[in-house]
Amino acid sequence: MKALVIFGTRPEGIKMAPIIKELKKADGVELVTCITSQHRELLDSVIKVFDLEIDYDLNIFEKGQTLTDITVRSLKGLEEVIKKEEPDVVLVQGDTTTVFAGALEAFYNGVKIGHVEAGLRSGNILSPFPEEANRKLTGIMTDFHFCPTQRAKENLIKEGYDEKKLYITGNTVIDALLMTADKVDSFTRDDLKKIDLNKRLILLTSHRRENQGEPMENIFGAVRKIADEFNDVNIVFPMHPNPRVRELAKKHLDGADNVILTEPVEYEDMAYILKHAYMVVTDSGGLQEEAPALGVPVLVIRRETERPEGIEYGTAKLVGTEFDSVYNNMKTLLTDKDEYTKMHKAINPYGDGNSAKMIKDIFCLLYTSDAADDSLR
Repeated sequence: MKALVIFGTRPEGIKMAPIIKELKKADGVELVTCITSQHRELLDSVIKVFDLEIDYDLNIFEKGQTLTDITVRSLKGLEEVIKKEEPDVVLVQGDTTTVFAGALEAFYNGVKIGHVEAGLRSGNILSPFPEEANRKLTGIMTDFHFCPTQRAKENLIKEGYDEKKLYITGNTVIDALLMTADKVDSFTRDDLKKIDLNKRLILLTSHRRENQGEPMENIFGAVRKIADEFNDVNIVFPMHPNPRVRELAKKHLDGADNVILTEPVEYEDMAYILKHAYMVVTDSGGLQEEAPALGVPVLVIRRETERPEGIEYGTAKLVGTEFDSVYNNMKTLLTDKDEYTKMHKAINPYGDGNSAKMIKDIFCLLYTSDAADDSLR
């Protein structure tokens, strides 16, 4: 089997890294890796941390790129790679524009598609934008759906997908985090070393398009009030490169002694932050899955989430983007020990760190078993 793994952003790289390492060890598998570099610097750091060998780099990133730019350049570059390599299967992960373009180009060329982290749904096609549409469009073309949870599988069954092509594997983000957290014992950057780990550490991340503007004003305003009222906390905000996010962050958070505004952090540093974090306040998808693996409560600053399992299991809480809600929920976790303990000890529904091996085993079974459909080989 020749497998072509395609990814283009930092989150994709993190979640694909364990799969790449497993497929490299598998007998009878020829592995080819291609990155679009939809994100450039953020992705480069992940490749370095996980020591990934990349066969093709399309290097499409341009400042001010639009979704159309990303799609068109990805399709054109991937067309050449797929025609040259003639893979048996293309593997994509998640819901970015790279994922949609990778699946579409594989479909155009009659190549089987494996979708890692399949079946996530927010129920709102515009939130997150464009990710909800990307994941649904990718699903239509996919042959092998690797669902992180039972809920994700049920979402696809409700949409009419063949249950025989749906596999519950957990999420590889847990594999990546546990792999990294075990080996990091300090920060790599000087500006992060000034974080006082004796204080309660709050990790803040916010970048989603639908939160930019008034919602983000509310979020940052609430976080600033918490910073002013609780001198025993340190709040770390790795700022997304988007200038609109940075402008609002500096407007509300600059000048607070216990708020650290920093550049995006390397994955090893993020793992070290999570090892010491008291809570996470985020609109990120991956952190909703990662933080609970280390017992860290998550406040999700969105109106809806395609990861409801964390809410149901109690590892995360959906708090929206209103000032009072963000402030009150942060304050509760800082002042109510019982509420904090309930979230801290809740079971993580997203896997145990063996997802990549499971995906590799499924592929090897599909492509080598006598019982496998000839069309799979």
